[in-house]
Amino acid sequence: MKGWQKGLLLALLVGAFLSPFASSSPDGLERVAEDKGFLEKGEGKALVSAPVPDYLLPGISNERLATAGAGVLGTAVVFAAMYGLAALLGKTAPRSK
Repeated sequence: MKGWQKGLLLALLVGAFLSPFASSSPDGLERVAEDKGFLEKGEGKALVSAPVPDYLLPGISNERLATAGAGVLGTAVVFAAMYGLAALLGKTAPRSK
């Protein structure tokens, strides 16, 4: 197994098994907006519909499984995007010896 394959496997395992334990508390910016009373001003009609809203994979009723699925899907999407970018840049950039 190549190094990148081991890294991808580790990332997928983290996405699957650790993401369900992530904090459900609001992040720092959301917390400040909530504390200062302007959170609702940032809420409105979404410009783009989120494919995985609130880090829960749609169609799965178990919240832990839906979160794990979102973690795995997110990891796979980011990997595919970066793999594609690396392949694209690797073909155009000259290699040094």
